[in-house]
Amino acid sequence: MTNRKPLIDSDGEVRELTAEDMVKFKPTAEVLPLSLRKKLAVRGPQKTPTKERITIRLSREVVEQFRESGEGWQTRVDAALREWLKNHSPA
Repeated sequence: MTNRKPLIDSDGEVRELTAEDMVKFKPTAEVLPLSLRKKLAVRGPQKTPTKERITIRLSREVVEQFRESGEGWQTRVDAALREWLKNHSPA
């Protein structure tokens, strides 16, 4: 076992990391659980934006039910509205 210098000094301050410290770091893919890696994943910029960001007021019950359905709930709201538009006029 190597004798490592602690990252925190006696005053509770984190010391400056050295090149030697950095070499010992592992890639996040090796140390983070998959669930956290997915949450930290960053989407790249859209080539052509296909949706418009708006503010809309919906009843609490509708929002709660869609949110309870899990990730992607806003996309499902969009799909439900698209389906409704097939048989109805918005005016």
